Amino acid sequence: MPGQRKKAEWLASLADLRPDLVVNTGDNLSHVKAVDPLLDALKPLLRFPGVFVPGSNDYFAPSPKNPASYLLGPSRVKLKPVALDWPRLRSGFGMSGWVDLTNRNQSLVLKGMRFDFSGVDDPHLKRERYAGWPRGTVNQDSNDHLRIAVIHAPYQRVLDHFTESGADLLLAGHTHGGQLCIPGYGAIIANCDIPTWRAKGLNDWSSNGSTTPVNVSGGIGTSRFAPVRIACKPEAVLLTLTSPS
Repeated sequence: MPGQRKKAEWLASLADLRPDLVVNTGDNLSHVKAVDPLLDALKPLLRFPGVFVPGSNDYFAPSPKNPASYLLGPSRVKLKPVALDWPRLRSGFGMSGWVDLTNRNQSLVLKGMRFDFSGVDDPHLKRERYAGWPRGTVNQDSNDHLRIAVIHAPYQRVLDHFTESGADLLLAGHTHGGQLCIPGYGAIIANCDIPTWRAKGLNDWSSNGSTTPVNVSGGIGTSRFAPVRIACKPEAVLLTLTSPS
């Protein structure tokens, strides 16, 4: 949102970690005038390679509602939602070199190794369409490469699909880590159909005989109409990938 100086400074400071890759899993906006402040905050990170997918709060602004409704299950978009300027945000990311994985796939070479990415539009809005995995050039699939799926909302159907299709890692967001958690217990809602204990962090997902690690980021924010997180600190996640020994 405009005016969140401390949050913007913290986001900008993440560039000091010097990541090899930035992964943005969506829900960047909570206000119709948030695009410029967001791009300014992310400017230092936009200098690094990156990939992104959208969430529902990149397309539509949140609306006022009873905060207790969050506890009733996955949220729903209003019949006449306020549109946000996702095209301009997507353009800002793209012009900086980040790769749009909205129902798309693409390969990147990082540290001399090929990374194959496949992403989907927001499953919370049922917009996902699977693009498969990038096809390597002749004889290249025998070389070391990593398949990474990027998702906004980690619905089971999407995790199942990517796990069964051979993903080596799944990256998602959306849940806010539960947002309203009980100390010593954890999340009481995941805002999608995964078990609440999977609402945040790194764990394995199994489907039809295949198993893939999935990391669900707790994210940094809230809806501007429910600006509260209980026992669930905001987070950006730094993952270090190592080859198996």
